[in-house]
Formats: sequence, C-alpha cells, structure tokens
Amino acid sequence: MNVLVVGGSGFIGTHLCRELSSRGHDVTALSRDPSSADLPDGVEGVAGDVTDYDSIADAFDGKDAVVNLVALSPLFEPKGGNKMHDIIHRQGTVNAVNAAEEHGVSRFVQMSALGADPNGDTAYIRSKGNAERAVTDSDLDWVIFRPSVVFGDGGEFVSFTKRLKGMFAPGVPLYPLPGNGKTRFQPIWVGDLVPMLADAVEDEAHVGQTYEIGGPEVLTLRDITEMVYDAENKSVSIVPLPMALAGVGLTVLGAVPGFPMGPDQYRSLQFDNTTTDNQIGAFDVTGADMKTLQQYLAERT
Repeated sequence: MNVLVVGGSGFIGTHLCRELSSRGHDVTALSRDPSSADLPDGVEGVAGDVTDYDSIADAFDGKDAVVNLVALSPLFEPKGGNKMHDIIHRQGTVNAVNAAEEHGVSRFVQMSALGADPNGDTAYIRSKGNAERAVTDSDLDWVIFRPSVVFGDGGEFVSFTKRLKGMFAPGVPLYPLPGNGKTRFQPIWVGDLVPMLADAVEDEAHVGQTYEIGGPEVLTLRDITEMVYDAENKSVSIVPLPMALAGVGLTVLGAVPGFPMGPDQYRSLQFDNTTTDNQIGAFDVTGADMKTLQQYLAERT
C-alpha cells in the first residue's frame, strides 16, 4: 500500500513510518519540516502544514491510506494559547479529511485521545472530539484510536514528571504533586501502539471502529514519578499539593510568558486518563504481551 503519515516526523510518527516500511508499504511522512526529522531509510518526507490546505493537498494524491497523527501536547499550554488546539486538531483534521476525499483515499486512521468530546472539560478534549466528528461525518473508511499517554524514546511523558517538579518546587528536595498525584494514567509503550495502528491501515475489519487503547497497568501520577526517580537512583520526597492551590498557581503562572502550563492543564489533572474497556484484544494483544513503564525505565539505565 501507499501510505501517508500526517505528522510522520513526530514521536509516534517516526516509529509508525518505520513499522509500515518494515511491512513492505511505500511510506510518505508529511510534516512542516521533514528535512530535520530522523526518518527511516526508504521513507519519503514532504513538507506541509495541516492548517494550510493548499500546502498538504498534493501529498494525498495516489495514497491508499492516511494516518493522521498531528497533535499538540495535552500536558503543556501551546504557544498561541488554547485556541491552537482547535486550529491544529479540528481544522487540521478537516483539511486532512477533505484532501483524502478529494484524492480518493480509501482508509483514514485518526489519532484521537481518551475522553474526546466536543463538550469536554478542556480545550484539548473538545478539539479532539470535534476532530473525531469531522472524520466520522466523512465518506472515508475510518478508524479512530483513543490512546492513553504514550511513552518511549523521543516521547515527553517521562520527562514531564521532572518538569512538573521544576514548576512547583524548583531547587528544593520536596516534590509537591497536585492532588497528591492521584490522577491515574494507563501509559502505553509506543512500540506496542504502532503495530496496532499499522494493523488498522491494513485490515478492513477495523473500519468504522473507535478503539480505547491503554497499557497493561493503571498508575497514578505519584506512582509514575516515583518510578522515574527510582530508575535513576534518585530520591524524591513527595508532598501533597491541594488541587485548589495547584489551580490557583497554574492560573497565575499561566499568565507568565514562557510558563508551560495553565488552567486548562490543571483541569486535565482532575480526571483520569484510563480506558473504560481496553480494546487491545481487537489486535490480538494481551496485557502480558505489552511493555510496562517500569520495564522501559529499567532498560534505559
């Protein structure tokens, strides 16, 4: 198959391009600056910005399938403010869908997020919900993935825990975690996720399905933080930071230029990022087949 990976030079994109290429597909990675990406051998890079339809449309010509991975991080407030979630996620997806329809693409795989909902609590979740609607309202053979947080080489989730400490308690041994770190996640290794994405490209049995996907374990933010520091043989003294106080701090600091989090990110820490029904079985995968965060961290040391 001839496959276009939109956002192919990103964290998940480079792993997926490598997976698809290893399966014998012709792969093209579309991104704003593919020349700076570490793309696998044999993968073609083309430049384009999903917010500019004319810059991406030609890349869809002759493609059998498209995987749309373009996304902003839910962990940090984007440059330009939360309006960028709507511009990148909703309008960017609309442009990709329109280009796919115009060029007769037969398969469209959309990377969404757990909890995606046009009426959701955060700008990120609302934009992801509206992006899903653009996909499901199309005439394409679509598949939607809603993963929990994804970790792996090149990802930002592991480093996020350290950056969070730097925001709330720079230069001191104490680590105040919002809500005592009770927010739950179901982290999935990128090496477990990308084969599922590739299967969705290849197998028409997945058409019309929306999959909630998570890793083999549910971990709190506190669990994850302790694992990260333990893996580096460092100690950390976690103290609870009441959610209300964290909210005030992020609201105030979010108005400071360059500060990476704001009220929207505070709201995201108030609800869990876990699956209702982990649907990895649709890809003949079990939890025992998957890599845990602790295993990944141990391999890095």
